[in-house]
Amino acid sequence: METTGSSGQPERIVAIPLRHPVRNVVAVVIILIVVLFVVDAAFFRPAYDWPAVGKYIFDVRVSQAALVTIELTVLAMVGAIVLGTLLAVMRLSPNPVLKSVAWAYLWIFRGTPVYVQLVFWGLLATIYKTISVGVPFSSDVLFSWTTQDAISVFWLAVIGLALNEAAYMAEIVRAGMLSVDPGQSEASTALGMSWSQTMRRIIIPQSMRVIIPPTGNEVISMLKTTSLVTAVPLSTELYTRTRDISAETFNPIPLLIVASIWYLFFTSLLMVGQYFLERRFARGSRFVDVGPGQENPTVLVGATPTAPVEAQPGTSTEGRSS
Repeated sequence: METTGSSGQPERIVAIPLRHPVRNVVAVVIILIVVLFVVDAAFFRPAYDWPAVGKYIFDVRVSQAALVTIELTVLAMVGAIVLGTLLAVMRLSPNPVLKSVAWAYLWIFRGTPVYVQLVFWGLLATIYKTISVGVPFSSDVLFSWTTQDAISVFWLAVIGLALNEAAYMAEIVRAGMLSVDPGQSEASTALGMSWSQTMRRIIIPQSMRVIIPPTGNEVISMLKTTSLVTAVPLSTELYTRTRDISAETFNPIPLLIVASIWYLFFTSLLMVGQYFLERRFARGSRFVDVGPGQENPTVLVGATPTAPVEAQPGTSTEGRSS
């Protein structure tokens, strides 16, 4: 039964927000724990040695190692994206040979630890002592180099990281391609496009909206994975260089904090870039209101909302019978 005022209109209902005392108490407790941890670490834990952190945070050796880490990340991810896209296309190819080769690649590189793979790349000069170009199955050699002279340790690390990451990028790209409506492929085939043209002009561009977010996560993961290239061995990247400095000073904790600060700085920049990149590739998505009676709007990709068409007086909106 509604309550009416003197004017005969229903009285306004005053909604009182629901209180959450337990949630507020938990939040206060968590904040206090964090504050106590920060205060304890800042003033009562000499092992952190904050003066040493300030001394080495912008040390020339550390800054150069941070640059090497960025170079490893960028080069490895570029190679991984290119090779991963090729492997994804091979897995979706109607050619059974290409599908089998791509599947075998993913099985090997996803099934073995990246550290083990980097150790193998470090032993490449032991397995293959020379790299020769000549006539196969004969003694005619046109050019020959020792493996150590042909490929530096830095590029061995890049190749090892890129080949491992390509296996994961292939699955990300394949999932993005499969997210595109099959009708797009059918329409491109009806227009006379070949399979490769359909991939390059239709499928891959539309799948970018799905591919970008996990790719950003993989770039951040690659940044941290570069700390494993000491297995090659490459000793000029950030973690290994700070570890070597700590071995000289016999004070490892401040140098670990220094490396962590640099990793957090780079990760923060990558997260900002990922955010704007996702916004750019999501511009084609529109929520279109299909009118009354539909509670959930329909998501159309690349569509522009239009106003509903009103029926003219004297016309029927129902189907006409002949």
